[in-house]
Amino acid sequence: MTDDKTALLARIADALERLAPPARSAPDFAAADAFVFHADGRLAPVRKVNRVDLALLRGVDRMRDLLAENTERFARGYAANNALLWGARGMGKSSLVKAVHADINQRLEKTRGFRRLKLIEIHREDIEALPQLMNMLREAPFNFLIFCDDLSFDSDDTSYKSLKAALDGGVEGRPANVLFYATSNRRHLLPRDMMENERSTAINPGEAVEEKVSLSDRFGLWLGFHKCSQDEYLEMVRGYCKHYGLKGSAATIEADALEWATTRGSRSGRTAWQFIQDLAGRQGKRTDERAP
Repeated sequence: MTDDKTALLARIADALERLAPPARSAPDFAAADAFVFHADGRLAPVRKVNRVDLALLRGVDRMRDLLAENTERFARGYAANNALLWGARGMGKSSLVKAVHADINQRLEKTRGFRRLKLIEIHREDIEALPQLMNMLREAPFNFLIFCDDLSFDSDDTSYKSLKAALDGGVEGRPANVLFYATSNRRHLLPRDMMENERSTAINPGEAVEEKVSLSDRFGLWLGFHKCSQDEYLEMVRGYCKHYGLKGSAATIEADALEWATTRGSRSGRTAWQFIQDLAGRQGKRTDERAP
């Protein structure tokens, strides 16, 4: 009877081992300069990053310089701040993060002791796993930019508390080799009606709103992006035309570009790029980069 039980337990143990997922191997950070993080703990390497050249981002000179300086300090091992890029749609917020990352690696790759900067994108819906991701990176021999595009929270969403703890709080704190960059259309990441509801129902309205606003305080660097002027919009169009060798009368191209913006009701880097895509297609040319 004992032998039968032993054999049965052995078979059960074997079956359980077969059902158990294999142990996850350590990420190969040398495989690429950019990765996408998934909530199950996987880091998928990105061989070709969807980005534009830094020189093509026009009308955001001050924000470009501030973000590049902050990122370079971090890449050199000095103190730097988490950054929140907020403001108008289509003005190149996410494009700027990716372009600065590439520019830093290119400019500093021959610097003595430089370790390539790795870019890791985390999706908004996976933000609760940010502490897990930071722990994965803590002992890695690289510096990391964690990037979340279009970060914002809905009225019934409490995952912002995980973000607050990961950025600044907790016993361990943010790893020294990790910096967090986010883009958002909202300066405080939370909808106005959410903060107003908190103010109207709380015993102490000031404290309730402070809890919500304090999330953006975790970002030491705030970069505001505003709608571009007509001159800035046309400068973007001219820069793209020169870069891709697009032909035509400057007056005609500018008139067409302004009409294109009018039909879409906005002027932005994204609108300029969409016009260039149309113009290049009509001239039988291709472009490799993607929109801001």
